[in-house]
Amino acid sequence: MEQQSVWLGSLRAPVRMAAIGMTALACLIAAYLILGQIFGYSDVGMYEMLRPAGRPVVAAMLITLSLSLLLASIYLSDTRGSIEGEPSGFFDIISLICGRLAMLSIVFIVLVMFYEVCARYLFEKPTLWANELSLWIAGFLFLLAGLYAMQQRSHIRIYIIYDIMPRWAQKTADCISVLLIWIFAFCLVWGGYNEARDKILRMEAFGTAWDPPIPATIKAGILIIISLVAIQALSNLIADWNKAPEHHSPADEIDEIEIENIKATLKEDGKNG
Repeated sequence: MEQQSVWLGSLRAPVRMAAIGMTALACLIAAYLILGQIFGYSDVGMYEMLRPAGRPVVAAMLITLSLSLLLASIYLSDTRGSIEGEPSGFFDIISLICGRLAMLSIVFIVLVMFYEVCARYLFEKPTLWANELSLWIAGFLFLLAGLYAMQQRSHIRIYIIYDIMPRWAQKTADCISVLLIWIFAFCLVWGGYNEARDKILRMEAFGTAWDPPIPATIKAGILIIISLVAIQALSNLIADWNKAPEHHSPADEIDEIEIENIKATLKEDGKNG
C-alpha cells in the first residue's frame, strides 16, 4: 500500500521514477568499469575514480551516482517512519533529506565491507581501498546523523528541572540552548574556515596507498553540517514556540509499535514451533 505523501505530493511518482532511472544508469556505468578491470579493456581503478579529470566515463558515473543518491533521499524523505514526528519547522525537509542520505550510506558501508570480505577470504585478493572508503562514508554518516537527530529532537536532554519550570522559563531555557549552539557553530566555522579552505584547495589526501581526500572533504563537511545543525536548532525553536508544554517520563522511551512487532513475531514463532 502506498504511503501518504509528506511533502512531495504529485511529484512523488516522478521523483521515484527519476531515482530508479539514475540508480540503474549509475549501476550500468559501474558494471562497465568493473568488467573493464576484469577483462582488460579499461584501466580505470579505484584510484582513478577519485580523479576523474580526462576520464568522461568516471565523471559520468560520479555525477549519476550523486544524482541517484540525492533523488532517492528526496523520495524517501517523503515518507514518515512510525517513530518519527511530523515535520513542522521551516528547515525540517532539508534535514530529513540529509537523514535519509545517512541511512542510505549505511547500505554502502555494508556493501563495501562485504566486497572486501569476499575479495580477501574467497579470492585472496584484498583491496587497498575498502577500509578507507568505509571510514570515509562513516565520517559523513555520523555528521548527517547528528543533523537528523537535531531535527527529531533526539539528542540527550535532562528534563528533571525543565519539566517543573513554568512555560516562560522553558522558553527561556530553549533560547539559551539555541544561542549556545549558534555560538559554538560560529566559533567552529570562524576558527576552521581557513584550514578547511586550504585543505580543499590542495585536496589534502589521507597519505595511504589509495590516498583518498578524506581530510579535505571531512573538514569542510564538519563546518557545513554544523552550520545546518545550528539552523535546524533555530527551526525547532520556532516550530515549538507555541506548543503546549510537554511532560516527560521513562515511558516516553518505550516504542509501543516495536513491542507489538516483537509480540507478533513471538506469537508466529510459537505457532510454527
